[in-house]
Amino acid sequence: MSASDLSQLEFDQQHLWHPYTNVAKPGPTFVVKESEGVHITLEDGTRLIDAMSSWWCMMHGHRNPAITSAIHDQLDRLPHVMFGGLTHDPAIDLGRKLLEITPQSLTRIFYCDSGSVSVEVAMKMAVQYQHAKGHVGRSQFATIRSGYHGDTWKAMSVCDPDTGMHHLFQGALSVQHFVSRPPIPMAAPWTDDPDHNGLGELRAVLEANADKIAGFILEPVVQGTGGMYFYHPEYLNQARALCDELGILLIFDEIATGFGRTGELFATDFCSVEPDIICLGKGLTGGHISFACTMTNDRVALGIGHGSPGIFMHGPTYMANPLACAAAKAALDLLTGQDWRARVAEISVQLVQDLEPARALPQVRDVRVLGAIGVIEMNHVVSADAAHALAHEMGVFLRPFGKNIYTMPPFVTTPKQLSEITAGMRRLAQEL
Repeated sequence: MSASDLSQLEFDQQHLWHPYTNVAKPGPTFVVKESEGVHITLEDGTRLIDAMSSWWCMMHGHRNPAITSAIHDQLDRLPHVMFGGLTHDPAIDLGRKLLEITPQSLTRIFYCDSGSVSVEVAMKMAVQYQHAKGHVGRSQFATIRSGYHGDTWKAMSVCDPDTGMHHLFQGALSVQHFVSRPPIPMAAPWTDDPDHNGLGELRAVLEANADKIAGFILEPVVQGTGGMYFYHPEYLNQARALCDELGILLIFDEIATGFGRTGELFATDFCSVEPDIICLGKGLTGGHISFACTMTNDRVALGIGHGSPGIFMHGPTYMANPLACAAAKAALDLLTGQDWRARVAEISVQLVQDLEPARALPQVRDVRVLGAIGVIEMNHVVSADAAHALAHEMGVFLRPFGKNIYTMPPFVTTPKQLSEITAGMRRLAQEL
């Protein structure tokens, strides 16, 4: 049978490679024909609530009118132009908006294609800064275990080397320096004992390798793909002081946590310090088009600029794509033009109430909520394929990973729709 004779789904399964799949056993896949608000509509007409916000990015709902209108308007004027030697209003207007809402010290914006590229850019910034300051041996990074920073090459090197998705490539990746994940959960009281708060180990590793380490990179407060773990923000405050003492740059990967998801505008806002570099993506465009950015402070940017060769050695073809900039500006205007904090707080309260009964199940290890993130952690690995098979019955699309059944619902999710999501989560916890 030729490719032209195959149905859409047959062609997909025989020729298209999906994320984290075995092409010999591709697993179940839904054909999506349309999306709107919190729903995706399948080929057979079934409407499912997208409880994943399409991997955490569709914060204002699918096909949001304000964002799609901004893209349409921009498409008629300037779909794309190179950013080398040229600029345009969408990039400038978005930059102004970013400076309004991001940590005050981060004044320099580098637009990127995706979250993983944002991490690559951050790591290159750190190395080039250290080189410009005369520290040519500082080309490695420190990070915490159970972290995840993307699938591109350098980003993989700072993902967890044992339990992460990239241990297969460990021998081919740059050697980095790993410390235990911050041991004190966010809801627990902080202790200043360095043997119990993780900072003793961090100091030992950073001091022993200070002449090799350019930066310390981590997901602030929330580790996403590494287990949906919420840790105490005081760890970050203390890490800032330690990095300053040793001349190491502090990098926050806020790709998953930015733009209100945690209940703060940025997870950084839980801290009393700011990073040297921050990575932003996912919700930046409300999930409507791929885009990201890396922001840094004047110290780093001017340090690179005053060094040799002076120019920052990175420049994606689609950098500052006008369509993406227009979408991002519209998405950020949507966010800041409403009482997003109250809405996220409402979602959080309902998640706590609705998911609490799951705690009584013997197979459940923990239930936790932060902002618009709800997690049921199991004692065993949960099958994403099994959850997929129940989607039609539940009317909800959930995609567990590892031992976690979780949701990051769109902010436009109604209480009734959220009840459907949490009911689906409890059912998966009971049956899978």
